[in-house]
Amino acid sequence: MANIHFGTDGWRGIIAWDFTFENVYLLAQAMADYINGNAPVLENGKMPKIFVGYDRRFMSDKFAADIAAIFRSNKIDVVLSDRPVSTPVASVLTLHKCWMAIVVTASHNPAHFNGIKVKIAGRSAPARITRDMEALIGQNSVLKLYGQQAETKDLTDVYFKYLATRVNPKKLKTFKGKVVVDYMHGAAAGYVEKFLPAKQVIALRSEHSPVFGGVQPEPVEKNLTELKKTVVEKKAALGIAFDGDGDRVALVDEKGNYLTPCFIAAVLCDYLIKHKKLTGNIVQTVSMGFLLKRIARAHEMRFEEVSVGFKNVAERMNLDDVAFGVEEAGGFAWKGGLTDRDGLAVALAFLTVMADSGKKASELCADIVENYGASVYQRKDFKLAKALDKDSFAEKLRKKMPKKIGTHKVAEMSTLDGLKVILDNDDWLLIRPSGTEPLLRIYAETATKKETQALLDLGAKLAGVSAK
Repeated sequence: MANIHFGTDGWRGIIAWDFTFENVYLLAQAMADYINGNAPVLENGKMPKIFVGYDRRFMSDKFAADIAAIFRSNKIDVVLSDRPVSTPVASVLTLHKCWMAIVVTASHNPAHFNGIKVKIAGRSAPARITRDMEALIGQNSVLKLYGQQAETKDLTDVYFKYLATRVNPKKLKTFKGKVVVDYMHGAAAGYVEKFLPAKQVIALRSEHSPVFGGVQPEPVEKNLTELKKTVVEKKAALGIAFDGDGDRVALVDEKGNYLTPCFIAAVLCDYLIKHKKLTGNIVQTVSMGFLLKRIARAHEMRFEEVSVGFKNVAERMNLDDVAFGVEEAGGFAWKGGLTDRDGLAVALAFLTVMADSGKKASELCADIVENYGASVYQRKDFKLAKALDKDSFAEKLRKKMPKKIGTHKVAEMSTLDGLKVILDNDDWLLIRPSGTEPLLRIYAETATKKETQALLDLGAKLAGVSAK
């Protein structure tokens, strides 16, 4: 039996190595035991429905069908999606139709990975639930009875109807520009066309490919060359890219420039505060930048940073009065909606801001620079021979950190998740081991490319890693 462990968002493994039918069955039985022991009883005396969905990865549909069959064998009322769905579909269903949703997906990971995410109450299951599921693995024999096939349905309309309440469909109709959408062969293929006329949408990589066309389905800049090129060639107003399961998004402006998560968050948050009277706190992961801090400062809103992983943002949004929450990996949420990542909701919201303001994407970002300062944000990843202990690694780095970097003093050092060093002008450097892969991630943000690169180089030197 593999060491089945839920990381930042779900359990992931290499197909046929640790993500095997045997291990999936063991986890499915543990999830069934958890559901039977914890699901509420409805007024009619029955158990609420459980949804099982899947993405476009190799054999995801087969794994999902077997998970649903194990649930059925354990007398759980389960509905199985009849088609690949984005993970946000599952999250929305836990608000309207089901108590819990299980999705077979490895999100943005390479094609040889697969995984399982658990959603409840419109977000990723908190660690206390996944820990309880892990503890039940192997406690009972897998019960998978012959002929226990689950009911299959298309429930995506529930998601699209929900989105129509989160964006302004009338305002979207006033948007006249072309949009290039890179679906990266993922489960969100065709979703933008539900809200914009097909003649306005230029779709890239929308066909089903279990190997994702040989490119990792992660919407980071290095994977968006074709999107940037097509936006410029077709004179489109915006470029949009979704990851493999549709919960992450990246945007490209009309000039073909990649918009960092810092700028996307700033444009949306600033607009919602000024035009939608959004109130509350602003929460972001430590891997995000200073623009939201400055927006919070300008509007006298409380600002807070949490550990990397959108589930940590979601926890704060469910416990406190949070206006806007964001993580670096393309996850954004705001008050009144899903406390989970939803790439399509973010893309449509950004288009709505463009339509309402009459401004181009580059102009919206220029406004942010004028009001809150320039931002050059970058991340570099370094492969490690083995995983590092995050706490001890951060403490060693903290002791090595100089009190002054360049002309600026170190104002603050945080070991919340790795080591984050904040200078007296808001510039910052973060060095942290990944929570899901043997990688060291180094982040930096300043007002210029040269200064950001200098901080990245300093971080690599202090951490003892090389780009070679």
